[in-house]
Amino acid sequence: MKSFFRTVLANIVAILLIGGVFTLFFMLMMVVSAAAGDKKTQVKKNTVLTLDMKTNIIDSPTEDQESIFEFNNPMSSVLVYDAVNAIKKAKDDPKIKGISIETDFISAGMTQLDAIREALQDFRKSGKFVMAYGNTVSQPAYYLGSVADQYYLNPSGGIELKGLGTEVMYMKSFAEKYGIGLEIIRHGKYKAAVEPYIRDDMSEENREQLSTLLNDIWSGTSAKIAASRKISPTQLAMVTDSLYGVIPELTVKHGLADKLLQKSQYDDLLKSKLKLKEKEDLNRMSLAKYVRSFKDDEKSDKGQIAVLYASGAIYNGEGAKDIYAQNFVKEIKKIAEDKDVKAVVLRVNSPGGSANASDEILFELQQLKKKKPLVVSFGDYAASGGYYIAMAADRIYSEENTITGSIGVFGMIPYAKDLANRNGIYAHGVATNANSNNFSLINGVSPGTVRMMTRSVEGTYKRFVHFVTQNRKKSFAQIDEVGGGRVWSGTRAKQIGLVDELGSLEDALAFAAKKANVKEYSVTAFPKKRSQLEQFFEGLNQDEISAKFLKSKMGKENYQLFEQFTNPKLQSGIIMGMPYTIKLQ
Repeated sequence: MKSFFRTVLANIVAILLIGGVFTLFFMLMMVVSAAAGDKKTQVKKNTVLTLDMKTNIIDSPTEDQESIFEFNNPMSSVLVYDAVNAIKKAKDDPKIKGISIETDFISAGMTQLDAIREALQDFRKSGKFVMAYGNTVSQPAYYLGSVADQYYLNPSGGIELKGLGTEVMYMKSFAEKYGIGLEIIRHGKYKAAVEPYIRDDMSEENREQLSTLLNDIWSGTSAKIAASRKISPTQLAMVTDSLYGVIPELTVKHGLADKLLQKSQYDDLLKSKLKLKEKEDLNRMSLAKYVRSFKDDEKSDKGQIAVLYASGAIYNGEGAKDIYAQNFVKEIKKIAEDKDVKAVVLRVNSPGGSANASDEILFELQQLKKKKPLVVSFGDYAASGGYYIAMAADRIYSEENTITGSIGVFGMIPYAKDLANRNGIYAHGVATNANSNNFSLINGVSPGTVRMMTRSVEGTYKRFVHFVTQNRKKSFAQIDEVGGGRVWSGTRAKQIGLVDELGSLEDALAFAAKKANVKEYSVTAFPKKRSQLEQFFEGLNQDEISAKFLKSKMGKENYQLFEQFTNPKLQSGIIMGMPYTIKLQ
């Protein structure tokens, strides 16, 4: 018996010791990680600001994902607002002599690339150099790098210049083959979010809107590349169609690159620009480190303009990533009660989601607008529910390449009657009323439920259009004509009156300050970036682990389709959702 108690006691002591050691180790990692993140970098003389493959451009603080276990993570996330601000500061910083773009791939959206590219063009006016170097260069990276004074390519490299294309996966036959049924109600002939489930090919309406959208975006993008490289649009189109960027010699011959150089030769070229001696070191500083070098100095007692980031899909309930109505409403109310905040810019980068959650958010934004000026800035996406929540704005700014509109709604309920019956599974029930068993995974949706969902979809669409007519000061017929679920580029949205101005986040901030009669202001982001500890415990959630695994295997776009089947937070009946994501690739 004594031996038994000694064994139990020893085990308890061992567990406590292990727990204590783990806790101390965990706290030590947090302290070290926090200290590393807060370390301020000093800028040396003759520094070259460098945009490299370690730079991850993000739109919102909620997208900044760090692990406490990644002490030497090479990737650094930089807000697009901070990136643009850094390039502006570098223009007048005597220690920064030029900018070098050294990236084959870049993690950034279309509107983010536009904003940084425009800042680089402005930087060149200072007389300081902007140079670029690449190996095997992706199309987005080349679009950014083409703004440079000179573009250099590795002799065995290449440039992926091919234009824009998109592909939609259709699965009607797949669903029928495996006995998966779908009850779908939608409003709008262009509401293509459900098309992959009810067709095996692309509808003419969807083909029309996608073709118009891609051509709008590519015409502006290719024109900027051609202008920067000083070649004609016709020549660039020929080079793009012929895929000449793949062959290094042809990139020089047709003006995509200036010269073929090895990386060490390019470094020597930078040294000569700085008039450095052969043995002197080349001082490079990443964009992320440069932001940290001045970020804390910007804090002041000036009036604040809040940037409220609405980034990701829109869901009901609580959650940290994306836009969860309960959390987002708390942020809105926090801003409304903050006396230091004089105006608000809502930065939308969302393809939409739950209609109910979108409506809840819109209402709270309308209450906020009664207290403070509210200006909206669109990022890559401001479609469907993402466009809906913008209807509280005093003024809406869109980027040229923003994908917006998609004024339409749909409802979708999956069931597996045929699949179950084929495998000998049947379901029978009893009910007190006509639609008590309104939905069954086996038997599907009752006729009465379909009728009421149809009425609900139509009612939600009318409510959607109503708020748009109020904000855009147009008739129901005018909005309905450009609605119907159709997506538009920011350029077209301005032409048809869905937005007020084409402009950046900085333009929206300037207008918000003017409307609030604030001459000098600092910018405060909401919601705040989550701490590494919060991200760590969130990552232990079983649903989060499963989601990350599936997303890595299926790809982001396919996972979004999968979520429409399975995510309970999207099964609120009615969806205001964007049908696909489109990348510059």
